[in-house]
Amino acid sequence: MNVTWLYVPGDRPERFDKAVASGADVVIIDLEDAVAPARKDEARANAVAYLRARRDASPAAQLHVRVNDLATGRGLADLEAVGELADAVRLPKVESVAVLDAITGAAPAYALLESAAGILAAREIAAHPKVAGVALGEQDLAAELAIADERAMDHLRLQVVLAAAAAGLPPVPMAVYPNVKDEAGLLASCLAGRALGLFGRTAIHPRQIPVIRRAFRPSEEEAARAAEIVEAAEQAERSGLGAVALPDGRFVDAPIVARARRTVALARRPADPAD
Repeated sequence: MNVTWLYVPGDRPERFDKAVASGADVVIIDLEDAVAPARKDEARANAVAYLRARRDASPAAQLHVRVNDLATGRGLADLEAVGELADAVRLPKVESVAVLDAITGAAPAYALLESAAGILAAREIAAHPKVAGVALGEQDLAAELAIADERAMDHLRLQVVLAAAAAGLPPVPMAVYPNVKDEAGLLASCLAGRALGLFGRTAIHPRQIPVIRRAFRPSEEEAARAAEIVEAAEQAERSGLGAVALPDGRFVDAPIVARARRTVALARRPADPAD
């Protein structure tokens, strides 16, 4: 399960290999917000060249590309150029399923919800067959709605968490934390998002990756509890029982077991050296 996504500007190809080596689960080559308009064609060419060069390699991280808005010719050209090369494409400013219907290319698509219209259509967008996941673009959303209270943003986050879960999509990752020097604030923010059902986070600097991993890594208590549930489920399967009973007498159902398996798998992943 992916925990960290790292953005790298498409017009900085000298940083691509460094991003892949950073420990992030996913590297996102950004052709949109991180690139000035005059350099967007150059950024696209950089992304295509890098993806082609690594087509037969086994990179340490998945390679995604955030294209430009598909409502523009540039966005459509981006999608055509990278849609068969990237492990996935990330689509900004998705506000309706009409945009998704026009997608071509084999790469899975991640819809970024960055506006009021996108939030209101979150359920339909998440359920679209071409969508592999959804995420929030919180800075654009907060600016459009003039949100200054974190409680209001939590309400919007929960709507997207619910839409993703209802569509059977992976958990929604958190949006970027813009202050790369504030590691304590990043950690606190991650823990608050985790409590809302968000999982993992995008980063804009490699130094944020260990903090994000630490925040979403199960505690020893959580890992032990999950292992107990998994063991009970496996024992029930071996015994041909449909119900899963824990040693303390409580019964758990399939979604709880599935979550426990994910927790055990996450706990078994190697920790970062700094953890």
